[in-house]
Parts: sequence; structure tokens; C-alpha cells
Amino acid sequence: MNVPIFTPMNIFWAVLIFIAVVILVSIKQIDEFERGVKFTLGKYSGIMQPGWRLIFPIFQMYKKVDLRVRVADVPSQEVITKDNISVRVNAVTYYKIVEADKAVLEVKDFPHAIGQFAQTTMRNIVGQVDLDDFLSKTDEIAETIRIIVDKATDPWGIKVERTELKDITLPEEMKRVIGKQAEAEREKRAVIIKAEGEVMAANNMAQAARTLASSPGALHLRTLQSINDLSSDQSNTIIFAMPLEVLRAFETYNDRK
Repeated sequence: MNVPIFTPMNIFWAVLIFIAVVILVSIKQIDEFERGVKFTLGKYSGIMQPGWRLIFPIFQMYKKVDLRVRVADVPSQEVITKDNISVRVNAVTYYKIVEADKAVLEVKDFPHAIGQFAQTTMRNIVGQVDLDDFLSKTDEIAETIRIIVDKATDPWGIKVERTELKDITLPEEMKRVIGKQAEAEREKRAVIIKAEGEVMAANNMAQAARTLASSPGALHLRTLQSINDLSSDQSNTIIFAMPLEVLRAFETYNDRK
């Protein structure tokens, strides 16, 4: 006895299983840090928020976009400063997507696009400053690059949060010149400090001389103190200093005679 295959019950279960399979295949998970850009029949049809979402096969498709902060490595390159010094520089740019639909619809490969645009901007900005300014104001230059790149990527739905200059490589001859310049600067500071010390010592000696001259007998006491200091030395040579007051006393005595 042949049992019919296409019975109403069998058809019902087949349809039910088919629908279940379609639903399972159509369910897509969007994580909290992601957004889904959905297309229906090739046209943009909305943003998929975090959670389980339905995508009907054949008719719809979607693209996940990660909203977390990313890093774009700006390739190392030779740049010429305003004073015609060649330096090799590379940098990194930190950015995040704030509008997922624009990041998909407006630019094809935004990580590569950001890296290339930042590289061009870095070359232009460094070319506008002297080497000394470039080495002393790297943070300001990096911030200027960030502002320019951030403004240019606004139509892509991207926010550039930070740009940093990582490595700055100078030619060997320039390193030697900078080393000599730093050495000369240290010597200059040493000479200035020494001169300032001598000025202070001279002022102190002048002040001491005025104090001794204004106090009768002070110079004599200072002389006695010096003799006492010398007496404690084991040297065979002893120096005796005659106070000026004594000499003046002899002069006054001779004048009276």
C-alpha cells in the first residue's frame, strides 16, 4: 500500500520548517559597540541598532560598522622643513566612527583614506615651519594636523580624536650640528653663571670692605683672626699682615714730631 507523500499535514510541517529555517538564517546579531547599515534591494534603508535584527535573504543585506576607537598608522615619509632640512617622520591618528551610514556610503576604505590624508597634511604642515620650531612644538603641530584631518573627514561621519608624531629621524650631519649647538649653549650658560657668581662675590667683598672701613678697629680684629687661622697650619711659612690702623698711627706720631 503506497502512502501519499504530499499530504496536507506533511506540507504544513514542510512549510513550517522552511519558515523556521528562513527566520534563523535571517536573524543577525548587532553588538553594543556596532551598528548595522541595512540595504533593501540595493538601496540604503536604515541603521540597525544593537540586538537581534531580521534581514531577509536575497532582498536585503547589511554591513557591520565598529564604533570603537581605531588607530590609523600614518606611513613614515621624508619631509622638508621651511629651512630646507630633510627629516623622516611618522605618526598615528586615533579616530572613531560617529555616523555609520556615512562611513559606508561616502568613502570606500576609510582607514586607508584617513592614513593617506593625514600623511599629506603632515607633509604640508611640517613644510611651513623651521626645524627648531618643529622639534620644540611637536604637540602643537600634531594638534594642527588633527584639526585639519578631522574637518576633512566630517562628511565621512568620522571624528578624529588625537594625532601624535611618533618618530622623528634627523640626518646624521644634522644630529652632529645640533649636538655642537647644545654643547655651545651649555658652555654659554656656564660662563654666564660663573660671571654672575664673580659679580656677587665682588659685591660681597665691597660690602665687607665698607663695613670694616666704617668700624674703628674692625680691620685690626680681622687681622688678628687671620693670624690665628694661620697659626693652626703646619706650614713653616707664616705671613704677618700689618694693620693699616697701626701704619696710620705711626704716620700721625711722626707728623706730631
